[in-house]
Amino acid sequence: MPRKVAVDPHNPRWAEMFAAESTLVAQALGPNMVAVHHIGSTAIPTIHAKPIIDMLVEVSDLGAVDARNPAIEALGYEPRGEFGIPGRRFFRKDDQAGIRTHHIHAFAAGDPQVKRHLAFRDFLLANPHWARQYSELKRKLADANPDDIERYMDGKDAFIKEVDRMAKAWRTDSAV
Repeated sequence: MPRKVAVDPHNPRWAEMFAAESTLVAQALGPNMVAVHHIGSTAIPTIHAKPIIDMLVEVSDLGAVDARNPAIEALGYEPRGEFGIPGRRFFRKDDQAGIRTHHIHAFAAGDPQVKRHLAFRDFLLANPHWARQYSELKRKLADANPDDIERYMDGKDAFIKEVDRMAKAWRTDSAV
């Protein structure tokens, strides 16, 4: 069944939803979990977003995540393995109506993808101009592609790569 592409204005409940779900995920992963971060557009209060909570989970041992799949499945998540990104474990969760509500992106602590995702989020939080541009792009793409998630995602690709590039430089400059 194709997923409807819709972006919503920021909902303050998204932070609460992240906090509640991240606690459950941390319990399911046990002592292997190092940290859990709210990433993606729902973590940026000034922009429109698909109402899906993205969690970035850092773990000590990525291989040990697979052994915890039953505990994560008990929370309603579907394990998808690397799902196109080497070194990741990806999980998705739908509500009872089949609407996607959460994603888990698990990486070993120190993986470059952790830094990349956090830099992207933090750059947009610190740079309202770029956050507004991203929000507007997402709105236009969702309006133009309401039934085509692939075209929506492809339409964001160049912008995301550019922000990734700027965020990496910004993070390096900020660390000095």
